[in-house]
Amino acid sequence: MKLLLDTHLLLWAAFQPNKLSKTASSLIEDINNELLFSAASIWEIVIKHGLGRDDFRVEPSVLRRGLLDNGYGELAISSQHAVTVEMLPPIHKDPFDRIIVAQAIAEGITLLTSDPVVAKYPAPVRKV
Repeated sequence: MKLLLDTHLLLWAAFQPNKLSKTASSLIEDINNELLFSAASIWEIVIKHGLGRDDFRVEPSVLRRGLLDNGYGELAISSQHAVTVEMLPPIHKDPFDRIIVAQAIAEGITLLTSDPVVAKYPAPVRKV
């Protein structure tokens, strides 16, 4: 199964795996799953790292390289993803979360999140 991890799950998987739920850990560790990260997550980390946010104290290029080295695929942002954002209900205002949800819809892949608000989208989203 193809799984797109949201930004916080990526950070936790890379640097604080103890924050992951058992379900998230088992899905991430399952070799039968194809793990993906969005370019939007790296962009979000760059911006929030630059703002000095405590929960984004990671070097974005190091995280990206580590994800690729550990078999994660990178999902670029396409114009189809951007157009899909327009169809989303106004559940969440965070543009990074909205584009990642749109990517999951447009690509027909499951988005894993720990965010209960993101999980409300009528999309292939699984709260873990």
